[in-house]
Amino acid sequence: MNTTLKQPIITYAESTPNPSAMKFVANKILLENSLPLEFLNPSDAKSSPLAAELFKFPFVKSVFISGNYITLFKVDSVEWDDVTLELREFLREYLSSGKAVTTSSFTELLPVNERKAVIEVPPEGGDLEGAAVDHAIPQTEIEQKIIDTLEQYVRPAVEQDGGMIVFRSYKDGVVSLLMRGACSGCPSSTVTLKAGIQAILKKFVPEVMEVVSEA
Repeated sequence: MNTTLKQPIITYAESTPNPSAMKFVANKILLENSLPLEFLNPSDAKSSPLAAELFKFPFVKSVFISGNYITLFKVDSVEWDDVTLELREFLREYLSSGKAVTTSSFTELLPVNERKAVIEVPPEGGDLEGAAVDHAIPQTEIEQKIIDTLEQYVRPAVEQDGGMIVFRSYKDGVVSLLMRGACSGCPSSTVTLKAGIQAILKKFVPEVMEVVSEA
């Protein structure tokens, strides 16, 4: 007789600095071997059954999935207090049922040594929609130092707020970053970028003079 007990799924919500975004955390890994994934509209979500179901809520604008959490954006006409409990319970039931978060092919998307761009779409002929989010491949030692610094000193704090900041390019002392998840459109993102990330990069990568956000 199989006596293995199935771990109950627990979900909870965390507010983020972005009033339009809420972070929903689960006590299980949602993406085992995939980069963080972003779905900006229902048509993007063909490869993610979970994202497709979330878009059925009329107030959900976009879905960002990374590790053990999901960041959702809502329409302005709805307050989080009115929908958070409903979303949290939906996610708990969905994950408890064992339904797929993404298609199997999506979990194999973009091995580390094959990453080609900050936002990569599947190759022509593939059936994947949406976008995987990752750093651009470094072309110089300076760019590698920038990415290493972001990974070590910036990413953990940003992920706590339900977001992600990735390296896009470096030229003439200027670092261009892309803000995703709760960081996208956040009112405090400019302060985070200049007072936080720029200061950190200048400290550990002396060649950096300025950090800007790319739309």
